[in-house]
Amino acid sequence: MSAMAVAAKRYAKALFAVAQEKNAVEDTGAQLDAVAGALGGDADIRAFFQHPNIGMDAKVRALQQAVSGQVSEHVLNTLKLLVERGRGSAIGDVASAYRNIANEALGRAQARVTSAYELTAEQQQEIARKFGAITGKEVTVDTVVDASLLGGIRVRIGDTLYDGSLSTKLAEIEKSFNHAR
Repeated sequence: MSAMAVAAKRYAKALFAVAQEKNAVEDTGAQLDAVAGALGGDADIRAFFQHPNIGMDAKVRALQQAVSGQVSEHVLNTLKLLVERGRGSAIGDVASAYRNIANEALGRAQARVTSAYELTAEQQQEIARKFGAITGKEVTVDTVVDASLLGGIRVRIGDTLYDGSLSTKLAEIEKSFNHAR
């Protein structure tokens, strides 16, 4: 794990503790995601916050003007702290780590489902139900289409990968033939 990822997780844990204290876990996550999305989606904004010749005071003022009144005080304080410590580029990582921490604490899990074709809403619900039973958590599904799978699905929940794709099964068969020689 990179040093930036470790730092992002530390900031996310601290922010989660404050959000939990204020009974604002969901709102905090939504605010953090919105800011991370806005910063991550605009190259000019990222360049501004990463530019070494722009002083920290100017960066903090710009941040305050941009998000003032749109985020809670504890989110703003975390963002300011990140910028002041030269870790403004980690805001997206903090948002991601925060979401993981909140999901774990609230008994939820995010499943990234990769399939060879677009899944229907019913198929997504069935996957969420089945993997909810496996993990013991409330599972939400995020889908990705990858035609190279040929068929079946891959489901990633946290660090665990459930691979039922046809391409993987074919590769395993090929590997077994190669070992048999």
